[in-house]
Amino acid sequence: MADTLTVHRAGLTAVQDLGRLGRSRYGLPVNGALDQYSARVANVLTGNHESAPLLEITALDFSCTPSTDVLVAVTGAPADLTVGDVPRPRWEPVLVRAGQTIRITAVRLGLRVYLAVHGSVETPFLLGSCAPDTVLGFGRPLRDGDELAVRTPCPPIDHPVFRIPLFQLHAPVPRFGASWTIDVTDGPDLAEFGDSAERLFRSEFTVSPRSNHIGLRMHGDVPRRVATGELLSRGVPVGAVEVPAGDELLVLHRGRGVTAGYPVLAVVTSTGLSALGQTRPGQSVRFRRRTVAEAVAAYRSERADIEALRARVRAVFDVLRIPFNPLPVPGPVPQSP
Repeated sequence: MADTLTVHRAGLTAVQDLGRLGRSRYGLPVNGALDQYSARVANVLTGNHESAPLLEITALDFSCTPSTDVLVAVTGAPADLTVGDVPRPRWEPVLVRAGQTIRITAVRLGLRVYLAVHGSVETPFLLGSCAPDTVLGFGRPLRDGDELAVRTPCPPIDHPVFRIPLFQLHAPVPRFGASWTIDVTDGPDLAEFGDSAERLFRSEFTVSPRSNHIGLRMHGDVPRRVATGELLSRGVPVGAVEVPAGDELLVLHRGRGVTAGYPVLAVVTSTGLSALGQTRPGQSVRFRRRTVAEAVAAYRSERADIEALRARVRAVFDVLRIPFNPLPVPGPVPQSP
């Protein structure tokens, strides 16, 4: 019988990966983990490839129990993590013995927590990704009582002297707070807003409860388009800051449709998108202008941090004889939409 994780309290949890890349040309949104940085780090901490399936836990409490020893890592928004009712550290690998219950509670400041399991879990794939897609009807949230097959049980891990797990990997943890500063570059329609474009950088915006993985709606002193020409529908990137008619900004995220006809005032940077994926309804957001060169430099710095962490994880795993798998997880035969 396969080793499993049995879900006791699902809350709002889905099996995710980094998304369905390269499919926008066919009209499919990329989807995937909304906080890509936290998802990548969780997988790296467990010795997985960055794109391996993991659990994305949104806002509500979650608990599960493995039928075998597993190694897990929990990243993302601040939350309380216990294993067998004992508090355990986040942003570090944690050994869980068979039958011990993992509980993630009191998610705060941010919105999403990521739980990665060494070796990953079995899940259906569509076009190379396990990311749910509400338009295609692929994937669903987990439910109480669901069982996820674990790909690779974890070998026994003991400190050679103290007989306790040994991990001090110092993963870089982003800042979480009641307000957010999101980096953006200039959008293609910036000039159409005239002087009012500066409102985007002078004002504070509030995240609406109507926000979701498709886009975040924000209230505030919204810039106004001064050009009167008609805009044709065209391709829009993830992170496009659109200004529809009305009193809201619309910031497209990973579930966005690939075309739209609203003016694009700015585009959220790659690093800014992960922060945006953690904003909660009611929190305040300020936008900060960055050049393309600055955005690229920030992304490269983030990648360098992840690669340095990967090297530390590999060194520790080699000493403890834990399998390290930096290669993509081969998924099941893709399902047809």
